[in-house]
Amino acid sequence: MRKSLTMLAAGIAALGFAATGAAAANLTGAGGTAIYPVLQVWAQKYQQSTGDQVNYQPIGSGGGIKQIEAKTVDFANSDKPLMHDDLVKNNLVQFPQVVISIVPVVHLPGIKPGQMVLDGKTLAAIYLGHITKWNDPAIKALNPHVPLPNMSILTVHRSDGSGTTFNFTNYLGKMSPEWQANVGADTAVAWPNGEGGKGNAGVAATVQQTVGTIGYVEYAYVMQSKLVYTDMINSDGKRIAPSMEAFQTAASNADFSKVKDFYLILTNQPGAASWPITAATYMLMRSDYPADKNKAVLKFLDYALRHGQDDAKKLDYVPFPDSVVKQIEASWAMTLKVSP
Repeated sequence: MRKSLTMLAAGIAALGFAATGAAAANLTGAGGTAIYPVLQVWAQKYQQSTGDQVNYQPIGSGGGIKQIEAKTVDFANSDKPLMHDDLVKNNLVQFPQVVISIVPVVHLPGIKPGQMVLDGKTLAAIYLGHITKWNDPAIKALNPHVPLPNMSILTVHRSDGSGTTFNFTNYLGKMSPEWQANVGADTAVAWPNGEGGKGNAGVAATVQQTVGTIGYVEYAYVMQSKLVYTDMINSDGKRIAPSMEAFQTAASNADFSKVKDFYLILTNQPGAASWPITAATYMLMRSDYPADKNKAVLKFLDYALRHGQDDAKKLDYVPFPDSVVKQIEASWAMTLKVSP
């Protein structure tokens, strides 16, 4: 049995990359906006390689989950992993695709990228509404040499169901018992204050256009929109800047071999060089879809896992090592209908 599963997984990995002349597939997906910058690149190169087209709607993790549950897309993406019971109830299968990083961004007069630093406790207090001015003593204590303005803080959050929000609020809950008790962590929460933006792009645009704001976005959006990011104090008490090295260090703690359904939360990972707000982003597929439909999706996702690493790195996502890719491929043979 083990040999047959291994052969099937290997067969999936080899499908389509050398095939020519077959009818082109049109795949539909929806979900998280955090993965969208690199997924666009993957889709474009995959179409050039195979002729298959991937149409993806970046509507947020919550929207993607709803669409795959309603069977209106071929696959979905969520930055929030689903629990086993939810997967079983809805005939879903999940597996990680890449590691994302979430970064606080600000828009303040004269402040440059990386000039400011925040810690989790202060960040939670800002979003709780306890810290309302940029020159508050708590922020000044972290930034004694930064010219902080006497200006009101406007927090910006996601207005749509968002896995980025889930991981950001999960992190705040680990840093603040008050946040955990009164707000909690989910794709959508009752924000104590602030203004909403749709998608990572919406939050990025609001921060970019509005002086005095703070928001949180996936790092690819920081780079694309040239936003002013803050450094963070991580779980080891070290000041750390957002970087591929910091994201990789945090991601190195991801051991999917010991968990069910690849369920892992990667916020606040240990390590002097770890970025504190990282997350695996997940693909969702239906176990009750026809084998041919699932096989077409897996051809694309396996292409991204095996051939999209360089594109992911260029956009500061962290691809998974070969050992994790093999775990993911093996899981397909056990959880999804895939025609031989």
